[in-house]
Amino acid sequence: MDWDKLRIFHAVAEAGSFTHAGDVLNLSQSAVSRQISTLEESLGVTLFHRHARGLLLTEQGELLQKAAKDIFGKLSMIEGQLLDSKQLPEGPLRITTTEFIGSTWLAPKLKELNEKHPSIQLSLLLDDRILNLSMREADAAIRLYKPEQPDLVQRQLTTIHFHVYGSKRYLEKHGKPQTPKDLRGHTLIGYPDNSPAPFADLNWLFRLAGIDPDEDYNMLMINSMYAIHQAVENGAGLATLPDYLADSSDNLEIVLPDHKPADVDVYFVYPEERRHSQRIAIFRDFLLEQVAKTQF
Repeated sequence: MDWDKLRIFHAVAEAGSFTHAGDVLNLSQSAVSRQISTLEESLGVTLFHRHARGLLLTEQGELLQKAAKDIFGKLSMIEGQLLDSKQLPEGPLRITTTEFIGSTWLAPKLKELNEKHPSIQLSLLLDDRILNLSMREADAAIRLYKPEQPDLVQRQLTTIHFHVYGSKRYLEKHGKPQTPKDLRGHTLIGYPDNSPAPFADLNWLFRLAGIDPDEDYNMLMINSMYAIHQAVENGAGLATLPDYLADSSDNLEIVLPDHKPADVDVYFVYPEERRHSQRIAIFRDFLLEQVAKTQF
């Protein structure tokens, strides 16, 4: 099998169209289409169903794509190991973490890392989905739960504490709840159930209030903790926020201080085979330094 054609097939399968794959590969749409047709002819099978909205993998195409994904994932892992073997800590480093940790805590601190280690080319992937480290979707991750995979090295970074918060303006206008039952008279802000959650028990506040998100309408649902914080800050309602994020504002007050959800542990994780990566070690130490400066 022609490796170059397999690489093009993998890109097309991931992109879902010849045009988008061509953009990734820096090839014309016709060149990509021609390579796929040649591959199908050489294999004697149809790999894609062509239709007006794009491409769909056939059963044979799905089988080949699974193999191609494994192959290129392993090649990417080997590439990472070769880079790890370099004496100098240089090259790309892809870190995945949840949107709110990445945008509100980590991103503002990256200037310091870049000044100390300009040869490390950092890519920060903000996604509440769990990316597969073993398949090199990222080199390492900051996760808000204790990983169970035995092939991952893990280091607990810190523990995040949460409380219910409201803005001073909102509480002056609507009153400050004194009991959980009082929450029912307020606009509560939470996470949509159909969105990837950055941590478990995200909508604890609704349970505290004794309301059903599917039946009650005095709610606002946002699939971004950063955006929820901004909504609370501007008086849209009450929400459960991490203390470190709320403490950055003089405008927010804790509501029902005797009621709070479970703390969330934060871990830095990476594959066992990357244990000797200097870039990962440098980033881990950078995280530990920054955690020590933050009151979570």
